[in-house]
Amino acid sequence: MSARVALLITHLRAEEKLLLSAFEARGIRPDVILDRDLNVDLTTGPEQTAPSGLPWSAYDIVLERCVSTTRGLYMLALLENWGVLTVNRYHTAAACADKLLTSLALARASVPQPAVRVAFDADSALQALDCLGYPAVLKPVTGSWGRLLARVSDREDAETIIEHRETLGNYVYHTYYAQQYVEKPGRDIRAFVVGSRTICAIYRTSPHWITNTARGGQAFNCPVTPALDDLCQAAAAAVGGGVLAIDVLETPDGRLLVNEINHTMEFRNSSAPTGVDIAAEVAAYVLDTVRVQA
Repeated sequence: MSARVALLITHLRAEEKLLLSAFEARGIRPDVILDRDLNVDLTTGPEQTAPSGLPWSAYDIVLERCVSTTRGLYMLALLENWGVLTVNRYHTAAACADKLLTSLALARASVPQPAVRVAFDADSALQALDCLGYPAVLKPVTGSWGRLLARVSDREDAETIIEHRETLGNYVYHTYYAQQYVEKPGRDIRAFVVGSRTICAIYRTSPHWITNTARGGQAFNCPVTPALDDLCQAAAAAVGGGVLAIDVLETPDGRLLVNEINHTMEFRNSSAPTGVDIAAEVAAYVLDTVRVQA
């Protein structure tokens, strides 16, 4: 099909290059729009000119792939307000960009996840960790690549980390998202959901308790079992669906728990071990979304 696609990005990373190639293989040459070039009039509508030189209304769909979560969310909100079709939708991105909102969405849909508490004060955070039991994990509510995660082994550890957080000026670090620590078998699972399908999954293995590939974790193919597929489909539906990466933890007794959901995932290290062309799957989904809306 013929469609005019915009790719909204912060940087042209390996993933975006793969996506451009995937679209071009389908005869589509997306316009690349850098978020740093944006200068948007909030009082008008989609007829205003995008940095590409075309009005936003000229695009059949915008694929948002910003590294900056804030820029991506604001632009999705703007585009949705103007009636411009996007992947992902604002509702989905907003739920995934904030771990607290992700947990609420999963709880509302009864999707299994580790026990989690939130507190907004140092003393209350210590109480929350006491309720969860040690070890536990403290996370910022926003962020990726395993940054600023802390495994706290006991109350003394918790007091030290919370004291450090209290000295930081950013209010985000004063929201204490405390999660039960799950004893993983040296790995976790990242599954890729595109539309209504769990297209593939990887094991991320590491001797470190943080297994993100951005932190040195190694990727190996993980079979998409019916149990994993059911969990991922339920998690994706809970946040509104689209193009998502679902991070899953395996408990010692064999249960699967959803840890986090990413709406602008990296996948450069995942196509080779799984044998699935993730970029091609995403491009096909984007064009199918345009076709359905036509």
